[in-house]
Amino acid sequence: MDTLLTAKQVEELLNVDRTTVYRMIKDGRLTGVKIGQHWRFSLQDVEELLSSESRVEIKPQPVSRDVLPLHCMQPVQDVFGEIAQVGAVTADCEGQPLTRISNACDFCKLILGSPDGRQACMDSWRRLAQQAGDAPEFTTCHAGLQYARAKITVNGDLLAILIAGQFYVTAPDPEEEEERIRALAQKFNIDPQLLQLAARKITVLDGRNIPQMSRWLERVAGTFEQISSERADLMQRLKQIAAMSDI
Repeated sequence: MDTLLTAKQVEELLNVDRTTVYRMIKDGRLTGVKIGQHWRFSLQDVEELLSSESRVEIKPQPVSRDVLPLHCMQPVQDVFGEIAQVGAVTADCEGQPLTRISNACDFCKLILGSPDGRQACMDSWRRLAQQAGDAPEFTTCHAGLQYARAKITVNGDLLAILIAGQFYVTAPDPEEEEERIRALAQKFNIDPQLLQLAARKITVLDGRNIPQMSRWLERVAGTFEQISSERADLMQRLKQIAAMSDI
């Protein structure tokens, strides 16, 4: 007479979790019988499955960007931008903004108000996401201002980046700035006088504050990671419950 195994014993033999066992029943890879509220499985069937597949490999599913609690992240980002005196935005790895821009300066509002200017900003954000290394590294954006990013990684998957910027480290040379702004205004079809006036209000931060800014940026991004990881775990548990209730 064939030996019957419990679901727990099948999990241990196949080296999978219970949700996977139920999924295998559903897709026909594993045959079982239900006795009352419990499943029982033929030892012979499980051994045949082991011999044909050696071991069932479960590939981790990539984490969806849906785990990012944007409605919670936005107010935190707003406070960060205001306290740090910088513009801030959360974008995906393709440079698409996921949140509203916090504390945006008038200069960047004009650039972003132009379709071509907005695309240039998103291209810059995409390049930030592609930067090697994990630590924020302040660099010059396409419009001549400083910015950097911190990664938002959940369960090993890079989901988004938190960007801080829209400032100068040192006051620019007036003649060089005027020439650069004139070129930007022409390129993005912006009134050059308005852009010049807005440039005069760009924040100039002491370069000695950059290390502190980097720490703040990483801490805020780390908070977003923690909240998103907890949300991802909750969503996974709900999926497991749903999978078991389907059996």
